[in-house]
Order: sequence, then C-alpha cells, then structure tokens
Amino acid sequence: MTTTAPAPVPTRHRRALLVPLLAAVSAGLLVAHLAFSSDTYRNCTYLGPSTRMYVTSWAGLACALGALLAFATLPRTERRGLALVSAVLGLLLTLGLLATVHWLYAPDPAGGDGCSGLHLLVP
Repeated sequence: MTTTAPAPVPTRHRRALLVPLLAAVSAGLLVAHLAFSSDTYRNCTYLGPSTRMYVTSWAGLACALGALLAFATLPRTERRGLALVSAVLGLLLTLGLLATVHWLYAPDPAGGDGCSGLHLLVP
C-alpha cells in the first residue's frame, strides 16, 4: 500500500497571501488607534497620547510597509488580483498611519489650557 503525500504549496503563493494578511492587520491596528483617541483627554485635562496609541500606530505602519515590501518581492506573474488590491489598500493605509504617527508627536492642540479654548479669546 502506497500513500502519496499532498503536493506542497509553493512558497510564492504563501508570499502572495502575506500581502492581504498584513494589510488586514494594518487596517485593524488603524481602527484600534482611532478607537483609543479618547485616551488623550480626561476631565478637560490633556494627558497626551497613551502607550497603546503609540503601539497601534507604529505597529500598523510596520504592517502596512511590510505588505508593500511583500508585494514588491512577488514575481510579476503573482502581482495581480487580491495581492494587487491589498497593495493599493496598503499604500493608502501607509499614508493614513503616517498621519497618525505625526499626530502622536504633534503639540497639544488646546495649547495646554484644557478643552474650553478660551485662551484663544481671552488675553
């Protein structure tokens, strides 16, 4: 009795699946970062970005760039379909996550005077 082993999946097909996987993880991290944006203020006091905002923003950017790198290393014959759509989505996610990283290091939008914004009106 002979048994035949299943044919192994070529590694290039696995790499093609890595592109949508990394893009999906990046999108999830962007959504998580935006959900954590309420961590910045508490009782009209600016607390600054939380650690989880830093982690989700930087990890999302790394995943989005990883998706683009994985797409760039695919052979031309594999750069179509789901991998291509995911790479375009990864490019848009990269731009969005670059904006979130910029906002992490931007100064306090209220100028450190709480939520009222009266410091702009009253000298």
